[in-house]
Amino acid sequence: MNPQFTSKPNVVDAHSSTLSSSSSSASDRRLNALVRHLAAEESSSPMDSISASPTAARADSVFAHVVQGPEDPILGVTVAYNKDQSPNKVNLGVGAYRTEEGKPLVLNVVRKAEQKLVNDMSRVKEYLPIVGLAEFNKLSARLILGADCPAVNENRVTTVQCLSGTGSLRVGGEFLARHYHERTIYIPTPTWGNHTKIFTLAGLSVKTYRYYDPATRGLNFQGLLEDLGAAPAGAVVLLHACAHNPTGVDPTLEQWEQIRQLMRSRALLPFFDSAYQGFASGSLDADAQSVRRFAADGGELLVAQSYAKNMGLYGERVGALSIVLKTSEVAAKVESQLKLVIRPMYSNPPIHGASIVATILKDKDLFNEWTIELKAMADRIISMRHQLFDSLRAKGTPGDWSHIIKQIGMFTFTGLNPEQVAFMTKEYHIYMTSDGRISMAGLSSRTVPHLTEAIHAAVTRLA
Repeated sequence: MNPQFTSKPNVVDAHSSTLSSSSSSASDRRLNALVRHLAAEESSSPMDSISASPTAARADSVFAHVVQGPEDPILGVTVAYNKDQSPNKVNLGVGAYRTEEGKPLVLNVVRKAEQKLVNDMSRVKEYLPIVGLAEFNKLSARLILGADCPAVNENRVTTVQCLSGTGSLRVGGEFLARHYHERTIYIPTPTWGNHTKIFTLAGLSVKTYRYYDPATRGLNFQGLLEDLGAAPAGAVVLLHACAHNPTGVDPTLEQWEQIRQLMRSRALLPFFDSAYQGFASGSLDADAQSVRRFAADGGELLVAQSYAKNMGLYGERVGALSIVLKTSEVAAKVESQLKLVIRPMYSNPPIHGASIVATILKDKDLFNEWTIELKAMADRIISMRHQLFDSLRAKGTPGDWSHIIKQIGMFTFTGLNPEQVAFMTKEYHIYMTSDGRISMAGLSSRTVPHLTEAIHAAVTRLA
C-alpha cells in the first residue's frame, strides 16, 4: 500500500471527529438558547407592547362621541317598510319602477345589451379615462340635446360620465364653485331632498324660488317669475327638465319659453336636472324640450343626466354631466378642469353601466326596443294615475283629486299632510314620505283600492 495514502485517512478521521464534536456543541447551545427564548415569550404576551399605546388604552372608542345619524327621509321609508310584518304593506316612498306584480324590472333590452357585452371576448376591465367612456358621453349629449343641436355638432359641448344624476350634480356644483363668478344657486320649493345637500357640500350658497302652489296643487308660475326676476344677475338656477320631483308639476312649453327669456335677459345660468327623460311622457324628445329650447338659443347651460329610471339601471349608477359653451376652445378648457374635480373625488367612473347605455344608444334595433319598453313603463304609471283618481271619485273622497291626473312622471304630490301620512302608515301600513309624495310606480291595480281606503280615512278623520 502506498504510504502516502495510509496516513491521510487517519488525519481526516481525527479532523472530522473534532468538527463533529464542535458542531454538536454549537447546535446544543443554539437549541438551548431557543428554548430559553420561547420560555420568556410565554411569560409575556406580544400584545402587551401594543396595548400600551394611548389610543388602545382608552376604555371607550375614540369615536364614542359620534351621534346616531337620522335615516334619509326618502330611503328611510324603505327601511321602515322592510321592518313591517303586515301582509298588506305598500311602499310608495322610493322612486323605483315596479311591475303590476310589484316586482323590480330589468328591461329586456338591457339584458340583450349585457349579453352582447359578455359575448365580446375582446372587452377588458381596464380603467376608463377620467371623463369616462367616450362613446357613452357623445351619445348621451345627443340624446338630451338632440342630434341636430348646433352646439353638439360644433364641439361646443363637453360631457363627462358621472355617478348617475347625483354624481353629475355634485361634479357640476364643484366646478361652478371653483370657476363661476356667482356662487349662488336657486332651487325650486319644493325640490328633491338631496339637492340642497349636494350643492351646499359642493361649495355653493343655496337659495330658493317659488314653484309649487299648495292651494291649486299646480305651478306657482307668477311667484316663479317674480323670484327669478329678483335673483342677482348671473346666479345659477336649478331647473327640473321634466317630471318635477316631488310635485309632478311641469311648466307648459309656453311657460318654459317665458322662463327662458327671463333667465337669458338676466344672464341667469340654467342647470338642468334630467332624471326622467322618456319616463315622464313616454317620449324622449318631448321630455327634452325644455333643455333643447335653452340649448338652441346659443347660450350656455349645464345638464345632469341619469339612466336610473329610463333604463332601469338604478344600481349601475350611470349618468352624465354636459356643459354647453360658447366655443369649442372654451369647452376643451372646461373639460380639463372637470377632470381636476373628478380625479380626487372618484378618479374615474365604472365601465359596465356606461357600456350598456352606449350599446343600446348606438344600435338602431336596440334603441327602438328601448323606446317601446320605456313607453310601456310611462303608460303604466299614467294608468295608475287614472285608476287612483277614478277610485277616489267613486269612493266620494272629499276634495278635488284632479291634480293626480294633471301631474306627470313617477310621483304625485297628493296634498296629504304629515299627520295624515303618519295615520296611513300606522293604520293601513302604507309608506310614503312625510310631505305626501307617493311613487305612482309603486302602485298596482291590486293596491289602488287599499290606498283609496287609506286616503279616504285620512282626509275624513283628520281633515
